[in-house]
Amino acid sequence: MELPEIIEAAGRYMDLAGVAVMVIGAVVSIPLALRGFRPRGQPAGSEPLSVYRSYRQLLGRSILLGLELLVAADIIRTVAVAPTYESVGVLAIIVLIRTFLSFSLELEITGRWPWQKEPDGGPSAASPAVRRTL
Repeated sequence: MELPEIIEAAGRYMDLAGVAVMVIGAVVSIPLALRGFRPRGQPAGSEPLSVYRSYRQLLGRSILLGLELLVAADIIRTVAVAPTYESVGVLAIIVLIRTFLSFSLELEITGRWPWQKEPDGGPSAASPAVRRTL
């Protein structure tokens, strides 16, 4: 087996892994949401998420991880095997679209952009309404 064939096979397996993560994540998210999944950053005493909102967050995380694997597969296949200007251009467009989707999902799941710091739970990180009561 030649190196380009091995790289192409690795790319296909990464594609398969990305799709599998999304499908398995969608299925596994259902019972977790029904059991009242609570995100790690949510305080224990706060109001629990609805089943719908919990499922959306879990599903979004699965899609986000699957997208990362699909981007990796595209990079492996495009850059490692005789890249042309056309293939690199197509890769750039695909990565741009998937990056936009990833940022959108991250914002939907966590309520902040990926480059924003995670609140530490202190008064300065609390919402303005909470800060007024502190």
